[in-house]
Amino acid sequence: MNIQKNISLKEYNTFGIDKKAELFIQVSSAQEVVHALNEARNLDLPVFVLGGGSNILLTQNIEALVIQINIKGYKLLKEDQNHVWVQVGAGEVWHDFVLKAIASNWAGVENLSLIPGTVGASPMQNIGAYGVEIKEVFDSLEAINIQTLEKEIFDYSQCEFGYRESVFKHKAKGQYIITQVVFRLNKKPSFNIGYGAIKDTLREMGITTLSLEAISKAIIHIRQSKLPNPKVVGNAGSFFKNPTLPKTGYQELQKVYPDIPGYVNENGIKVPAAWFLEQAGWKGKTFGKVGVHKNHPLVLVNYGNGEGSAIKELSIQIQKDIEEKFGIFLQPEVNLI
Repeated sequence: MNIQKNISLKEYNTFGIDKKAELFIQVSSAQEVVHALNEARNLDLPVFVLGGGSNILLTQNIEALVIQINIKGYKLLKEDQNHVWVQVGAGEVWHDFVLKAIASNWAGVENLSLIPGTVGASPMQNIGAYGVEIKEVFDSLEAINIQTLEKEIFDYSQCEFGYRESVFKHKAKGQYIITQVVFRLNKKPSFNIGYGAIKDTLREMGITTLSLEAISKAIIHIRQSKLPNPKVVGNAGSFFKNPTLPKTGYQELQKVYPDIPGYVNENGIKVPAAWFLEQAGWKGKTFGKVGVHKNHPLVLVNYGNGEGSAIKELSIQIQKDIEEKFGIFLQPEVNLI
């Protein structure tokens, strides 16, 4: 372990924002997490936990000890006739885990292919895509309590999952560092192809026999055709959450916009946030070095050497405009730092 000073975080966030960490350390085990936390105490510095940097927007330098989680490894804990329980290090790249699951014929995460970030961040955000959320395969996680330095286990109910939400974004925000996640994956796949353009994409790719690999390839194809590669154009994927409207509110909008898409869920009707942005004319707009992506209006981008503050201001302008036009306030999915 080596604490570095005044380190640029440009390579550690997918927006490619060039802000600096006062101190920076990488950890590869729970023991090293505890050591880093003790170092922060000795230096009287707060800590800032960093995973893959795929869901943050840096608007300022980080005057803290930045702890980047690099805990690796897979462990098959147990299995029965229908499931396997796999423990995964929080620092593993999420998509690498998906590919490993597919190669092992473990089902449940194939629809979450190519989502950026690390395994440790997946339960925090309750990541989801194409009709699947991480909570559907989540079993438990291990985390270090930042105050007590003790290891704690969180089960499904303790995580309090919601739409792109968990207890770690609210009551327990900033109180824990996730080190391991246990997933319960399925030995017998139940293919989920009813959401979005999956069926059409499978047909276009000439895939007639469903498999975990086939669905993953279709998802990857869809994402690559719609979303910019962060290594080429800085972005954090979808910037805003899809709003869920009460049925009456949706019907009122439907009177004005008959073609408004909507998907029924347990809380009402979910409408793609991208639809609102496209209707309002934001798609493809540029503002200096930042803007809204030309292929997907929900993706705010850094075209090169842009400032996080400029992207933040753009997001605020979009929120105000959508609220004025539709009466809908879009909640950010990205964490603004």
